[in-house]
Amino acid sequence: MVDLISYGLLCFGVFVGAFVSGLAGFAFSAVAGVFVLHVRTPTEAVPLMMACSIVVQGVSLGILRNRMIWQDSFAFVVGGVLGIPPALYLLQRVETGIFRIGFGIFLAAYAAYMLFRPAVALLQQAQSRRRDAMVGFAGGFIGGLTAMPGALPTIWCDLRGLPKNQQRGLVQPFIAMMQLSALLFMMFRGVIPADMVTDFMISLPPLLAGTAAGIVMFGRVNELAFRRVILIILLVAGLGLLA
Repeated sequence: MVDLISYGLLCFGVFVGAFVSGLAGFAFSAVAGVFVLHVRTPTEAVPLMMACSIVVQGVSLGILRNRMIWQDSFAFVVGGVLGIPPALYLLQRVETGIFRIGFGIFLAAYAAYMLFRPAVALLQQAQSRRRDAMVGFAGGFIGGLTAMPGALPTIWCDLRGLPKNQQRGLVQPFIAMMQLSALLFMMFRGVIPADMVTDFMISLPPLLAGTAAGIVMFGRVNELAFRRVILIILLVAGLGLLA
């Protein structure tokens, strides 16, 4: 009975995380982790959520491939890959709880403020490959410490006032590469739990169902609704880091 409850909560968390990620393009781990971490230890949950996130991103990239902006996302990806090693180094050697709390406060405050002000492109002319690479580096670094690599690039796109298709086309490839790089690093170090394959196979049906439902919803929401969804997800993710 206990196993059935734990697997049920695991599948539900995966479905909800996949739906949100399919809709918004990010935040699978932030949403799914609320449920998965109640039934799995962090060492079991983190690689499982990374593997699930890669599937979500892969499906989304395949279905929305014509909307991806591969060339412009390259600077984000390069910067992000460079940001992962120092984050993982610090993660193993220093207490990062204060950093997570600080970043959670920033996310929650930013999202709450932006939810109650008109959508304005504050940094419309700020785009450059150097700035994109810097944002990518910060996203990769923060992703290594908080498992949320897409938060900063998403905020960057919001500040530039990018429409939902362009934002999705820039952020989606970045997140996919960050999660894949981190998982490969963990596999190289041999820290993947033996039971992860079983959990992953059980999670696969709700994972695919949630992703498909989220992508369908993405095609139906307008720009204003999409922006509000993104900010609400950032707010919840920030509060989750505080908790």
